[in-house]
Amino acid sequence: MAQKVVLKILTMNDEKTKQKAIEAVADIYGVDSIAADLKGQKLTIVGDMDTIAIAKKLKKLGKIDIVTVGPAKEEKKEEKKDAKK
Repeated sequence: MAQKVVLKILTMNDEKTKQKAIEAVADIYGVDSIAADLKGQKLTIVGDMDTIAIAKKLKKLGKIDIVTVGPAKEEKKEEKKDAKK
């Protein structure tokens, strides 16, 4: 089951740090997609992966906070609602 993890990386202030964070997470098995928000210092990861492994990898970059961990929302449900209208 895919899950969505949102992390706040307090040291992600520039493109270089953002790229390092994305590369660190990309090596983890089961990651489907990665989105980085530089202004909010947030990294959103979707996939069937281990949250602890992500936290350990990103801890090397600096202090991180786990904002949310939950199931990835499926777009199929939204498509069914549009079809009924």
